[in-house]
Amino acid sequence: MLTFPLVLRQRALAAALAAAFPFTPCIAMADTLALSNDTIEANDKLERVIINGDRPSSLPTEIPTTIEGINAKTMERSINAIDAEDALKYLPSLLVRKRYVGDYNHAVLATRASGTGNSARSMVYADGILLSNLLGNGASFTPRWGLVTPEEIERVDVLYGPFSAAYAGNSAGAVVDYVTRMPKQFEAHAKIVGFTENFQQYGTDKSYSGKQLSATLGNKQGAFSWWLNVNQLDSDGHPIAFANKLLSSGVTSTAGKAVTGALLDKNPQGLDWWILGATGQYHTTQDHAKIKLAYDISPTLRASYTLGYWRNNMNSGVESYLRDSAGNPVYSGDINISGKKYTLAPTDISNSKNQLEHLAHGLNLKSNTNAEFDWEIAASLYDYNKDIVRAPTVAIPQADSGGAGRITDGAGTGWNTLALKGIWRPNAEHTTEFGYQREAYQLRTVVSDTDDWINGAALKRFSAFQGNTELQSLYAQDAWRINPQWKAIVGGRLEQWRADHGAISSATTTLGFVNRKESDFSPKAAIAYRANEDWTYKASVGRAVRMPTVSELYQGTISTTAIVNNDPLLKPEKSWTTEWSAERVLDEGKGFLRTTVFMERTKDALYSQVNTLVTPNITNIQNVDEIHTSGLEIAYQASDVMARGLDLAASLTYANSKITRNDKFPASVGKWQPRVPAWRANVVMTYHPDDKLSTSLGIRYSGKQYGSLDNSDTNAFTYQGFSSFVVADVRVRYQIARQWTASLGIDNLNNKKYWAFHPYTQRSVVGELKFDF
Repeated sequence: MLTFPLVLRQRALAAALAAAFPFTPCIAMADTLALSNDTIEANDKLERVIINGDRPSSLPTEIPTTIEGINAKTMERSINAIDAEDALKYLPSLLVRKRYVGDYNHAVLATRASGTGNSARSMVYADGILLSNLLGNGASFTPRWGLVTPEEIERVDVLYGPFSAAYAGNSAGAVVDYVTRMPKQFEAHAKIVGFTENFQQYGTDKSYSGKQLSATLGNKQGAFSWWLNVNQLDSDGHPIAFANKLLSSGVTSTAGKAVTGALLDKNPQGLDWWILGATGQYHTTQDHAKIKLAYDISPTLRASYTLGYWRNNMNSGVESYLRDSAGNPVYSGDINISGKKYTLAPTDISNSKNQLEHLAHGLNLKSNTNAEFDWEIAASLYDYNKDIVRAPTVAIPQADSGGAGRITDGAGTGWNTLALKGIWRPNAEHTTEFGYQREAYQLRTVVSDTDDWINGAALKRFSAFQGNTELQSLYAQDAWRINPQWKAIVGGRLEQWRADHGAISSATTTLGFVNRKESDFSPKAAIAYRANEDWTYKASVGRAVRMPTVSELYQGTISTTAIVNNDPLLKPEKSWTTEWSAERVLDEGKGFLRTTVFMERTKDALYSQVNTLVTPNITNIQNVDEIHTSGLEIAYQASDVMARGLDLAASLTYANSKITRNDKFPASVGKWQPRVPAWRANVVMTYHPDDKLSTSLGIRYSGKQYGSLDNSDTNAFTYQGFSSFVVADVRVRYQIARQWTASLGIDNLNNKKYWAFHPYTQRSVVGELKFDF
């Protein structure tokens, strides 16, 4: 039984349905607009997961929105979890664009009304530390998932929508909160994981494998507790990109080296193109270490500190499908395919190297008296201590042994946060939460020439980019328990945003961007009605203002003495979101059904698009005037379905997300918002006849979607396409002895070939052996 229930134990929070469920990763729903802890008299058969008030967490006490979650026990029974984001695999309406095991730079979270190109419309935290990379918006600004490992996770909770005043406008899609373990006594754990994938696509037919080693120690000794986790992931991923040339770009000629091996395919727009080779085959070795310290200064005051370290060394491999008359691989130069000449640039089939070292710090001081007033101080820092990308500018095979190239150095990039929070409980009817928050982001990138791209030093500057943004906020919300049946939450968030120190450089020139400053206010409101012990109804409304990120605002290039292709007056995204839910407890607490209707209206959405109002047309980050999304989400969970120990969780989401106005690119009006499918669904069945054995079957579905604003990419099942999919996963776990557990699983059992610009993982086998002391 995918045991998994959810209860937020904080003084004034109690879920209208509360208790949450013992099963499935579709997980728990703590009624957000809870009435009081006294109303959660739940069924004794429901296993409850408590979120302790003294733990570092981003969650507010009162949560005016839908919340889903999963705990460690459920994950272990039902998910082949290698990366932290795997915990979200079966949650309603969510999708992480994970292309291979250890995908560190493109695993973006998609939500109900936001696709995998909108990374800045969700927020991910771990123990109160912000992991979302809000320096930009898009596939290359993924949350820093590597700062959390599956072995650390105690539970994960997801808040849907921008309904809590405690979060900035980046919460428009969802807020993900990881809570990692802290021991109550001495404990030790070790785990080894092995995985392998047979990948077949175009001219590639190979197996790619890897392993993961993890060890954990922790203890609580009086007022002091500590936790140490180390983890190494060695992953050989499949190719994620493919060199190509449009058939129409060839010139009829006998010139160029005659080659064979090119594969004829159609691109997302249905045009014929040649697939020439596979690139982006990443071999990544990631080292993770985390230490957490906590000290109870008094029975009601706790101080805690977290230090996280993540190192990644990556080598990118390539494979050319082209062969000359002697059978040698061809990587660059003029080539001739079927009587047409094409030119392969040195970078078309090219490798690269990454060397990254990132640090995260979190400090928390929190009172937990449950008396009239409680407070919290939380600060975090995420630092790109080392962030080097090396790439050649010469062609293979010369590049294999060195040669000229470029080094991109991101040292100095990072973000820091500060939060001062208070909870005031003047009487039994009111709980008021308020606070001050500051988030500051700094992006620094220098690209330099080098005479040895593998080991050489940075020489002359080629280009550079920098910029800062800062958001300061005051927020407050009051939860009013009107009577035992009714509860209301009203709040607001006042924000002041600024952007400065923006500059772009060429090899010889540095030009600055204009500074920006804006203020805005976002109201929030929610109400819940508990009709009886089985039924709860609720409604929420919230405004979100998502400010431009550094990379969106400070875009463009230098032409002579001016910055071009830049819009220094980008507007922030402004969204109004509403949801209405009906929730029912089924079968005397052994099941749960939730139906939610949601709507979102977003003005000035930030997208890269063509501006057809100027000549010549310009493609850059622009404001899309208006996008409307309406939809329905159904979530169901039940334990002991048809047989004891058989649990079922399922969810279904429909989203009608259309561009309703876009003056700069009229061809997009009436089209689907990119990367938001109309239909999504998840089903998970778990059978655990006893405490030793568990088996699970999960099915994930996503409908048709588009990658372009005008929906011109109609051919989805190809490189750069965005396809539908149905994928099945299985897992078997068995406790061999008191301290030993073995698991075997298969992800993508049906070996579906599906795409999100890049290919997703094909059928993969995962094996685990775990020791618990």
